[in-house]
Amino acid sequence: MAQKSRGAGAPARGGDRLISSNRKAYHDYFIDESVEAGMVLMGSEIKSIRAGKVNLRDSYVAIRDGEAWLIGSHIAGYAQASYQDHEPRRDRKLLLHRREIVRLRQRVDQKGYTIIPLKLYLKDGRAKVEIGLARGKRQYDKRETIAQRDADRAIERAIKDAYRG
Repeated sequence: MAQKSRGAGAPARGGDRLISSNRKAYHDYFIDESVEAGMVLMGSEIKSIRAGKVNLRDSYVAIRDGEAWLIGSHIAGYAQASYQDHEPRRDRKLLLHRREIVRLRQRVDQKGYTIIPLKLYLKDGRAKVEIGLARGKRQYDKRETIAQRDADRAIERAIKDAYRG
């Protein structure tokens, strides 16, 4: 029996699909732990997410009244949504267990910690955001990270050349 085509580039059902990654977060912060959270979205927002029109660069997570909120993320408007389109930079509620929110709140109250979104992806057709508990890097830490990455690349190149040789 032949399977129905899902169209060009459409993923198979049940798999994860990365939509957006916050690469700047890994450059500017040390990530101590990460947690997966669901999101409360409008219909036009999930359509824009599936189209990949998301930016997490300057966003962060705030805990207000015992709830976690994603603030500053940009989900572009959906062209076919007509008058029911969403506000691109609105605050979005994150779905976490109460004990996870309490634990994150306790860590954020410590000096130097913040919560930032790391990735946004689709999991079983639902939008999920991976949030990380992060500490800010100093300028010399960033230079160390870049130097370490360059050294790792040089080692990889040397190993590859040795096997070709």
